[in-house]
Amino acid sequence: MAEDTPLHFKTIAEIAELIESKQMSPVELTTYMLDRIAALDGRLKSYATLMADSALSAAKAAEREIQGGSYRGALHGVPIAVKDLCFTAGVRTMGGTKVLADHVPNFDATVVKKLQAAGAVLLGKLNLTEGAMAGYHPDFDIPVNPWSSEHWSGASSSGSGVATAAGLCFGSLGSDTGGSIRFPAAACGVVGLKPTWGRVSRYGVLALAESLDHVGPLTRSSADAGIMLQAIAGLDPDDPTSLPNPVPDMAEGVDRGVRGVRIGVDEQYITHDVDPELAEAVLSGVRALEHQGAEVVEVHMPEMESFLSAWPVLCSAEAVAAHQATYPSRREEYGPWFRDWLDLGAGVTGAAYAKANNQRAACNGRLRQIFESIDVLACPSMPTPPFPVASSGLSESLDDGLDMSLLRFTAPSDFNGAPTISVPCGLNGEGLPLSLQFVGKHLEEKLLCRIGHAYEQATEWHAVHPPV
Repeated sequence: MAEDTPLHFKTIAEIAELIESKQMSPVELTTYMLDRIAALDGRLKSYATLMADSALSAAKAAEREIQGGSYRGALHGVPIAVKDLCFTAGVRTMGGTKVLADHVPNFDATVVKKLQAAGAVLLGKLNLTEGAMAGYHPDFDIPVNPWSSEHWSGASSSGSGVATAAGLCFGSLGSDTGGSIRFPAAACGVVGLKPTWGRVSRYGVLALAESLDHVGPLTRSSADAGIMLQAIAGLDPDDPTSLPNPVPDMAEGVDRGVRGVRIGVDEQYITHDVDPELAEAVLSGVRALEHQGAEVVEVHMPEMESFLSAWPVLCSAEAVAAHQATYPSRREEYGPWFRDWLDLGAGVTGAAYAKANNQRAACNGRLRQIFESIDVLACPSMPTPPFPVASSGLSESLDDGLDMSLLRFTAPSDFNGAPTISVPCGLNGEGLPLSLQFVGKHLEEKLLCRIGHAYEQATEWHAVHPPV
């Protein structure tokens, strides 16, 4: 453990060690984090709803259990937060939308229940774009990137990325439909783990597009991502799409290294129309793992542009289904960006949806062939460092609609449901974070955490924090 790391920037694994050995009290730690949120979040705007009273109650309960010799594991007594899509009984869940501003669920999402069962302390709910798409509702706060207030904080799970990067929680939950675990991880310089589709229950999580939605952790280390995934993964009788496959012990063997792991690299894919500093950082990250014994395998990615046009068709049409209780009946209460998105979906015909679904299936087939010869694929998490934004929280290009080239490294694994991990891999000349993504085979999250951990042992980027 790095002794000089400030308490709020320690990893879950480090904090767990302090709590289990009784060097740190969950109540003391939770109070410290609530004070830090009070001091900083007025500027950073990562929290939609702070749950201070229930957090302190949970911390006291955790403290009693641990003092009594009943330690549940690495999340016991650790303060975390969840994206405000996850239902919390008795606490509003708004999904960034004005139509749900008064929505108070009477039950907890399965992921929230599982985190509570692991003994985690829930600090609160994190801000996001409206409906988890690209734009914010004008009446809602926009999370501020802690590296630079003038740059993008990563779209939908932006509050999760900001809070985790700024040390306002030790880990968080986000969701990913087109890249919204990976974008905030990349923009805010943290680790984002998008699990296999179905690995984590979506019961009690507000949907954007159900066939594309994934729930997963944002943390400050790959091992921590494994710890959080371990807690939330597994079959859920309330979600028929959740997978019955056993969840492995994610911490076991995380430090085994990467000798013999086959990493697929397509240099053209990594570098074409990609920011040059970012492309070089990604290739440098691959070389660092090659020096540790990984085998680099040359692959040739299919041309993605023709497949990506399917994503807005599928996502917008499914968003209309997800919002049928309030759209179109309360259409005018939606903000302009998401209202336009729902209008787009309302115009999708059955034939257009079928055509897009066929494009998705073709893309999945091409990617299956690539993975025959590799264990993981290396690529950027997004094509650029975080870009400058206007007061709307969007770049001018996103203000005018969705630039699908932004999703070219993320949407394919939402199409096929494959797991991915994004890890910080440098800072550019402006001091903004750069991010390296590994895409794995289905249910291989444990290997992804191992690869991320090996990369972190060879570099220092995970330990570089924003100047908050």
